[in-house]
Amino acid sequence: MKLNFLDRVITKLAAQVVEFFEIIGGVTAFTVKFFANVFRPPYEIGEVRKHMDELGVKTLALVSVTGFIIGLVLGMQSQPVMARFGAEMFLPGMIALSVVRELGPVITALIFAGRVGSGIGAELGSMRVTEQIDAMEVSAIDPFKYLVVTRVLACTLMLPILTVYVNFVAILGGYISVIITQNLTFALYVDLVIRVLKFSDILPGVAKTFIFGFIVGIVGSYLGYNANKGTEGVGKASTTSVVISSLLILLIDVIMVRITLFLFPE
Repeated sequence: MKLNFLDRVITKLAAQVVEFFEIIGGVTAFTVKFFANVFRPPYEIGEVRKHMDELGVKTLALVSVTGFIIGLVLGMQSQPVMARFGAEMFLPGMIALSVVRELGPVITALIFAGRVGSGIGAELGSMRVTEQIDAMEVSAIDPFKYLVVTRVLACTLMLPILTVYVNFVAILGGYISVIITQNLTFALYVDLVIRVLKFSDILPGVAKTFIFGFIVGIVGSYLGYNANKGTEGVGKASTTSVVISSLLILLIDVIMVRITLFLFPE
């Protein structure tokens, strides 16, 4: 009985690993096709702008609350530890560095993957199974250019903007946590934050979100564009896009951290 159970578990895990690498291979080919089309006219600037507006508006409230809570909780958790070593005046700088270098970009990207990646997968998947994409091809409209390229560009451009906003809100949330335990003015808090932050801290954190945004857009578009099996395929495209995007974001983040430390040693 135990052997049969273990065999089933191993078989299922092996199938999931194979499926994961099949998706990565498909996404890689899809990425090559994207770059072959992105610089080729016509340029759907209006569609890109429309998707950026939709992505930003629909995600703004969620990332606002998340960013504020990140800064608030980080400050509340770190204050007793800093006080133990008599380093409470370093708390604003620690909050700012933690948020700008790592927490802000990664958590915003994961939320973006959950909110936007699933939406793209479901939307394009629905269009595929209802044969709307086939109808566009028959009408001499390039569906890849119109549906995929515009969404991937919108994700790539929108996530860095949201990340900068989340960083600001999180640092503001950190100030709220600081004034609960310390008699610190807002001007002094801002001065301590600015004194610690450097260009080499801000640039890598924002720059890698361009890659994260691209990952969310290309994975969601690939899975939705190639969905099948009716409504079941749409649901699978939506959920799988979140899982794969989140995994790739975390894996790429590890690589980007190493590159950042190599380029900006301190």
